[in-house]
Amino acid sequence: MTAIRTASAAALGLTALLLSAPAAVAGDNDSFQVSVAPTTIAAGGQVTLYASGCSKITTVSAGIFDTVTIDSGSGQKTATVDWDAKQAALYTVKFKCDGGPTRSVDLTIASGRQDNPQPPPVPHGVKAGVGGSLAGFDLHEIGLGAALIVGAMGGAYYFSRRRTGEGDA
Repeated sequence: MTAIRTASAAALGLTALLLSAPAAVAGDNDSFQVSVAPTTIAAGGQVTLYASGCSKITTVSAGIFDTVTIDSGSGQKTATVDWDAKQAALYTVKFKCDGGPTRSVDLTIASGRQDNPQPPPVPHGVKAGVGGSLAGFDLHEIGLGAALIVGAMGGAYYFSRRRTGEGDA
């Protein structure tokens, strides 16, 4: 029984090793990975360029933004798309690893143009602890509120001190 388990485990291990060998060989040749985010952008917008697996400097170029260099290893940079980029056009972004392979990614220019680009809003916390002090003082409302409080307290005192009749006990 032990021999069958050992032989089965050995066969499964050998099969896993043989099936993963082509992937490992292909991974060595394809270590230079690139991407552009987002892949569709309006003219005047910013794209983020990613590159990894290049042991030297990666040069990124396209006809719609200035040439960008990414340091060795892996990293990212941003580029601003030119305002005169043709709407609904497809541009090729080329990534060149210095002394290595070249990759390209397609970038589409959206058909809507941003006339006045705004940066994304910066999240801020809420204004806590201010309460109702932002509004001005209204003496009429303060007087009515004080009268309601005094009336409620007076009514509570009256009903708590009221004597019950002799027959109610």
